[in-house]
Amino acid sequence: MQNAASNVGSRPAGPALRFVAAALIIREGEVLIGQRRANQPMALLWEFPGGKIEPGESAPQALARELQEELGIDAVIGPQIVRIRHNYRHGGAVDLQFFSVREFSGEIRNQIYEQVKWVKLTELPSYEFLAADRGLIRDLAAGKLL
Repeated sequence: MQNAASNVGSRPAGPALRFVAAALIIREGEVLIGQRRANQPMALLWEFPGGKIEPGESAPQALARELQEELGIDAVIGPQIVRIRHNYRHGGAVDLQFFSVREFSGEIRNQIYEQVKWVKLTELPSYEFLAADRGLIRDLAAGKLL
């Protein structure tokens, strides 16, 4: 029989929470989106570029690093637009911080996605996005956030 004291300090049961920073890269009324590769979880769904915030990084630092890794650009990270916490049905959870990016240097080079596209904000709902992004998609398409 296990002693209750042996559980002290262990992680509580429940979904693992991942902290993620993502970019709304805006250019002339369009936003850059990426399609996940076929061999990834949530294959071929669309998302905004970004990724996991590593220990010791701020969200803007993590996003700048991720944009360099994913797209080969040096981005000027603008203000936070929205923060969303989403619980997936499979048990995982994500805390997403979305930042505006209106300036960057370098040419965009797709380094991780199936494809990347510039899309008008009003056309975003016609793409199949990750579940965590869907409310944001509606708000962006309606002109509520940018």
